[in-house]
Parts: sequence; C-alpha cells; structure tokens
Amino acid sequence: MPLVALLVAAIMGTIMLFLFNKETAPEPVVIDPAVVANISKEYPTVGKAVFTANCAGCHGAEGQGGAGPKLAGNEKIVKDPVYVHTIVTNGKGGMPAFPNLKDNEVYAVANYVLHSWGNDIEEPLTPAQVAEGQGKADPEALKNRSRFVPEDLKLPEIWLGSFLMVLLTYGIIGLYSVWAEGKELHPGVHKVRATPLAMLGMAVTTAVTLIYSFLFVRQMNIDFQGWAAKEQVMPDVAREGFYAAMIIFGIAGSLALYKKFFMDGEVLVEDASGEFPW
Repeated sequence: MPLVALLVAAIMGTIMLFLFNKETAPEPVVIDPAVVANISKEYPTVGKAVFTANCAGCHGAEGQGGAGPKLAGNEKIVKDPVYVHTIVTNGKGGMPAFPNLKDNEVYAVANYVLHSWGNDIEEPLTPAQVAEGQGKADPEALKNRSRFVPEDLKLPEIWLGSFLMVLLTYGIIGLYSVWAEGKELHPGVHKVRATPLAMLGMAVTTAVTLIYSFLFVRQMNIDFQGWAAKEQVMPDVAREGFYAAMIIFGIAGSLALYKKFFMDGEVLVEDASGEFPW
C-alpha cells in the first residue's frame, strides 16, 4: 500500500503540473511599428518628462539615487537593458509598477535612463529586444511559485495539493516502517547493534545538517542585508527553501538511522480479550 500511495501521488503531481502550466506562459510582447519608429525621437523629451513626473522623487533628478537606487553610471542596467523595462512594467521591492504609462512612454523613460548620466547603450531599447529577452516563464508566475501559498491558488490545486501531501506522507511512513521494523513484528524486546556503516551514516547526516544549517543562516543574512539596502534586492527564496529542505532531510536521516541501528525496540503481545482491537 505505501508503494501504491507513492504511485498515486506521482500521478497527482503530474496533474498539478499541467494545471500550473497555463500560468507559466508569458504574455506575448506586442511590437507596435509606431512605437518602434518614434522611440529614438521621443526618449529625450517624452522620456525625460515621464522620469521627472514619476521617478525623480526616488531616484533623483540626475539619477543620483535617494529613496531608490542610483541610476547614474549603473553598469547593471547597461548590460541588461530589458531589466529596466521589466522593472518599470512590473515593479520590484519598494518600487511600484506603472500600469498607467502607455507603451511609448515606458520605452521612452527606459531609454532616457539608458542614455543619461553616463549610461549609454549602442541602440535604443525596442519591443523586439524585450521579446527576445523574455524568459519562457512569466516572472509573476515564478514569483508565485516561490511562495508557500501562492496568492492565486484555486480550489482544485488546494484539493490536489492536500491529497498529494497525505499520500506522500502515508507512503514514506509506510516504507520507513517496513525498513525500520520489518514486515512482521515479533513480540519481545529487540536489541540492536550499530554497524560501522550505520555509524558512518550518522556522521554523514549530522554533517549535512550542520553544513546546510550554516548555509541557510548565511543566506538569510545575505537576503536580509540586500532587502534592507537601497537596492532592495529580492530574497533568494528558492535557495533558502533548498537549504531548509536539506536540513529537514538531514535530521530525518539521523533519526531514521538512530531508530534502526541504535535504539532498542519492544513489541507487545496483542490481548485478544480486550475491549479494543488495538
């Protein structure tokens, strides 16, 4: 039955992947010829006006920074011009998105930033470059996946996810029980003796737990410092989650080895005359 539970869990997991797959399709970038034709003409004037009205309060009139990060002489945005378009469109950290801006205004202000205060890219940022630089997965969908409870989680996903966790838990506990205690329980006290391989396993799982605990604390400190800085770097939740999962697996491995090879067990005789079947 534990194997059946794990098999059904795998099937349910595949179904969930198909349900979430629709969220990963990015919105296609519409390339308006009129916008493309006017980008070079508009960014010195329209871009400056948009920046002054919406961005200068945080980034400074000359891009010197303030409440927002410094834009003047920023090598990061010069190397990745699409990043500027993404931030203006979607926002990040303490910076809000600007859905009220028209397409030509977005490209105008992005190019104004990319061509001012020491920033200089060879060619103006265009919709074609944004489309080329766009990933296969929608950044917003990836952001939702990085949370424990996505904001747009719907009832089918909740039901499948809950059932999936129950099946996985039952299957893993069942397999562990067979491995640790055997298929048949014989009444009496069972003495165990640790083997050299079991000792090595305990040392390895303990070392894994300690190493990933250090990495987890270090990553949390890095993310906290980045979040508190003016750049407001988003926390690397994927790496934090991986380290936390490895800590849990390390502890679980140590406990399993202890139960199997270091802890004496006892099986009681069932009293068939009792009122309760257990």
